[in-house]
Amino acid sequence: MTHRPLLATVLGQRQERPPIWIMRQAGRYLPEYRETRTQAKNFLELCYTPDLAVEVSLQPLRRFDLDAAILFSDILVIPDALGQKVRFEQGEGPVLDPVSAETIAALKPERALDHLAPVLETVRRLRADIAPDKTLIGFCGSPWTVATYMIGGRGSTDQAAARLFALRHPDAFAALMDVLVATSVDYLVAQLQAGADVVQLFESWALNLDDAAFASHVIEPNRRIVAGVRALVPNAPIIGFPRGAAGNLARYAEVTGVNALGLDYATPLDFAGKHLPGSLPVQGNLDPLRLVAGGAQMDARVDEIITAFSNRPHIFNLGHGIVPETPIEHVARLVDRVKNG
Repeated sequence: MTHRPLLATVLGQRQERPPIWIMRQAGRYLPEYRETRTQAKNFLELCYTPDLAVEVSLQPLRRFDLDAAILFSDILVIPDALGQKVRFEQGEGPVLDPVSAETIAALKPERALDHLAPVLETVRRLRADIAPDKTLIGFCGSPWTVATYMIGGRGSTDQAAARLFALRHPDAFAALMDVLVATSVDYLVAQLQAGADVVQLFESWALNLDDAAFASHVIEPNRRIVAGVRALVPNAPIIGFPRGAAGNLARYAEVTGVNALGLDYATPLDFAGKHLPGSLPVQGNLDPLRLVAGGAQMDARVDEIITAFSNRPHIFNLGHGIVPETPIEHVARLVDRVKNG
C-alpha cells in the first residue's frame, strides 16, 4: 500500500515533518464551499447528498497540500438517524426537539445505518477519488457531546441541561448513552469498511464536567466505542479529541486506548512531554484565531508547536475548527510552513 504519512503517524511512526489536516477544512472560509452549499436546500441535505458531500470534502485538497481528506458530514446525523428531529437554522446552528426521560425509549437505533447509507456512499466515493498517499478520515460525535444536543435541544456554553438530566434521571441517561455507544460503533465500523483509514471521536464538549462525571460521561463511553470498533475491525486506527479535557487528558488517553490524542489550543505545549507517554501520537494545536491573524506571530507559533512535539509522532492541526473569516492565503502559508519550514 502507498505510504500515507498521516495514517502512519496515527499508528505511531514519527515523520520528518508532521503531516497536516485542519478541522473543518471543508467549510465556509472557501468560496467554492459556499457556492456548493447553495445547491442543497438545507445543511442536512448537503450531508446526505453524496455528489455534493464528495465535492465539498475534496475542495480543500485541491487548494492545499493537506495529508488527509475528512468526510464531510456532521456529528448530529446520529440523532437524526435515530429519529430525533434535527434542523439547522440560519444564525442559530442546530436545533433539535429535546428528548426526555420518557421519549428516549422511542429512539430507533435499528434504522440508523439505513438512514446513514448516503454518508457511507460518500466515504466509498472519497476513497476512490483521493490520491493514494492521502489518508481518509471518518468520524462521529462522542456520546456525551451528542447527548448534550439531544437533551438541551441546541448547543450551550455550560451544557447545564444535560448535566442536570444525568444527575436527575441517571437510568434514562444511561439508556441514552447505551444507544449512542452502540450506534456510534456500528457507524464507525461501517465507515472503516467503506474505506476510511482512520476515524476520529469528536468530544467537543468535554469541558464543564467534574472528574467523576468526566470518567462516566466521557471516558467510559469512548472506551466502549474504541473496544466495540476494534472487536469488529481489529487494530482500527482511532483519534480521540476531548476538547477542554485539561487535567483529564492523560487518563482519557490511557483508559480509552485511542491511537492518537487531539489537543485543544488551551493545552500547554509542554503538557505532552510531562504527562503523556512519549510513544503516544498527538494532534494539534494552533489557535484558529492565530490563523486568522496570520503573519509573523503565526509563523512563530507554528514553529513552536512543531518543535515542542518533534520527539514524538505529531499531526499538525488547529486546536479547534477553522473559522469562516480565515483568509485563504493564511491557510496556504500555514500548510507551506508545516511542510517546508
